[in-house]
Amino acid sequence: MFRRLIRHPATQAALAWLLGLYLAIVFRTTRWTLLGEAHLHAALLPEAGRCRPVIAAFWHERLPMMPMLWLLARTRVPAMVPMRAHVLVSRHRDGRFIGEVVRRFRLEMVHASTSRGGATGLRALARVLAGGDMVVITPDGPRGPARRAAPGVAQLAALSGLPVLPCAARSSRQFLLGSWDRMRLPLPFGRGVFVLGPPVPVDRAAPEAALPAIEAALTAACDQADAWAQSGAQSRAAGARA
Repeated sequence: MFRRLIRHPATQAALAWLLGLYLAIVFRTTRWTLLGEAHLHAALLPEAGRCRPVIAAFWHERLPMMPMLWLLARTRVPAMVPMRAHVLVSRHRDGRFIGEVVRRFRLEMVHASTSRGGATGLRALARVLAGGDMVVITPDGPRGPARRAAPGVAQLAALSGLPVLPCAARSSRQFLLGSWDRMRLPLPFGRGVFVLGPPVPVDRAAPEAALPAIEAALTAACDQADAWAQSGAQSRAAGARA
């Protein structure tokens, strides 16, 4: 009975609202640092006051923190304000739940199955990019394996002629979930960092050849974010001992 209650649409909607509210509180109570802002400008290449579309990608494990990057980026780059960000989510219940959570952060959903209708989702995202908006992808979601990119991200980059912008985030206060990807749930009142890496170009003639480079760039962004958090923790510990 409890499982049926948890899966009920009304319960799912209430939980999504609460989680979205929690993440909004985390965003407001965390001191954020943005590393690699120059890479964001390189990917956007503003022309005539209008940004070029962007394909932003990050590992699924960092998902709870990434909607906050969208809000922060809009404050740092005024030319992004007219843009909208679209996230590909599964038609499965879990995908709909994630969609309801991130709506609070001005993210829009493109619903498509990861097992069926994948080509349909790819075409929908290509239309989003053609319209001048941003697309956000977790290449190893929604079920893994962790840190292994599915071909879709490279195919979309080749189809659109756009590079992939690697992203990551880390909070000094976090809780590791027992999920397949060991997802990081940030806690309030910490220090956080967003990392943007150099855009990864994708050859239109051989998109899947870029997958190792995309995987390496996303992992490198995570490593940089983790190193930043670890360095900050060590500095605070040294200060406390002094």
